[in-house]
Amino acid sequence: MTKGALALLVHGGTENWSPQRWKRRFDEVCSDRPVLLLPSAAFHPAEVHYAAVWKPRPGELAAFPNLRVIFNLGAGVDALMVDRTLPDVPLVRVAVGDLTARMTEYVVLHVLMHHRQEPYLRQSQREKRWAPKSQWAAGAISVGIMGLGTLGADATDALMRLGFRVAGWSRSPKTIDGIECFHGEAQFDAFLRRTDILVCLLPLTPETRHILNRRLFEKLNRTSPLGAPVLINAGRGGLQNEADILQCLDDGTLGGASLDVYATEPLPTDSPFWTHPKVVLTPHNAADTDPDEISKYVAEQIRRFEAGEALENVVDRKRGY
Repeated sequence: MTKGALALLVHGGTENWSPQRWKRRFDEVCSDRPVLLLPSAAFHPAEVHYAAVWKPRPGELAAFPNLRVIFNLGAGVDALMVDRTLPDVPLVRVAVGDLTARMTEYVVLHVLMHHRQEPYLRQSQREKRWAPKSQWAAGAISVGIMGLGTLGADATDALMRLGFRVAGWSRSPKTIDGIECFHGEAQFDAFLRRTDILVCLLPLTPETRHILNRRLFEKLNRTSPLGAPVLINAGRGGLQNEADILQCLDDGTLGGASLDVYATEPLPTDSPFWTHPKVVLTPHNAADTDPDEISKYVAEQIRRFEAGEALENVVDRKRGY
């Protein structure tokens, strides 16, 4: 008996999100069932039992009457949460070691970049200017991580081992060895006041939209060796008020920013972020999704589901992550 088909709906537009690349990987790991690359595949909607998706268009998933599980191929599920026609089936998010390690690489890279004054040193290089400034130790810098899920917890461990003073904030209480953990509205301001470099890894929900704004930036520590606090956002573009970021960079409320995500992606060519001297810009590739690891993960989740075992990392739709 033929097993239920897996439909692929991948809307990326860049090399790392090539639909054909994903199709080749899923053909290998799901060789026991049809793998349908939409919209080009010829099929009957009733054949589809599973969907592996990235930024599906609203209404696309409602076309499958026998859909059993939706697998989101990236870490963020906010694009799915806005689809009011989304079928009422389990929604599974990606949680693999490869993605976690890549995000930790990004966070460590950019914390070190600002800590070691790389923007200033690269500008000095372009100007052929030999003018090193005093360099402080990692222990003089307090890094605050917003979001203590799998990604945030791993990043805190790596930064702590480098000598930074690391704290974390989450909506609900968390405990991480060696890390000062804050939670909830009541402890948010205390977390911000002790933070020199703010790393945001929060999911995008109605409660977190535009949380990165002037009001928040003004509460960050202003007495560190950095002179002014730094923002690193590798969460979602909707978390940031981009006008506030630009204004705060210009007036000194922020001393610098590393941004991987934006309200509109790809980032428009007329965005001031492209050329702002205090911005380090990356094209939403902080934790680039690896088809090899993710396809194996999805195949294993399907196996578990069909064996009557519990799915892992199911999204709580009420919380949005």
